[in-house]
Amino acid sequence: MDGFGGPDDRRLHIVLHEPEIPGNTGNVGRLCAGTNVWLHLVRPLGFELDDRYLKRAGLDYWPHVNISLHDNFEAVEAIFPRERMHFFTKKTTRAYDQANWQGGSVLIFGKETKGLPAEIRERYEDRCFRIPTTDKVRSLNLSNACAIVLYDAMRQLNWEPLQG
Repeated sequence: MDGFGGPDDRRLHIVLHEPEIPGNTGNVGRLCAGTNVWLHLVRPLGFELDDRYLKRAGLDYWPHVNISLHDNFEAVEAIFPRERMHFFTKKTTRAYDQANWQGGSVLIFGKETKGLPAEIRERYEDRCFRIPTTDKVRSLNLSNACAIVLYDAMRQLNWEPLQG
């Protein structure tokens, strides 16, 4: 793709690091199809891309999802500049609404059961954000978390991502 990840890339991107549950990834795919957002999946995946639950969650929108597969997180790091990457974890104190959004921002989420690996959180500590919740839940559903953060980013960008 021309300008993919480069300085002229104004699209928003969602990265799912080692997603495990096909239904969640299908829902995020549907979210991406409806918002002109690029979906990146970092292997290993907890399912196959032809999984019926993945397809069912994405309904008939899956053909409209712009998707890239990456063998590891280093492949993602090679594409996107640090200042565009935003990591979401419950293991930080800074709320997601404090993120400095710009065209080409990258929203990075960890696997459903463990979140982002400690080495990634530590390397990008200054780029980590959380969605505030009560202590009654361990975490929010992955696809819900993606939607919360994505729509706030688009709102702050005056809905520019929906125009492309």
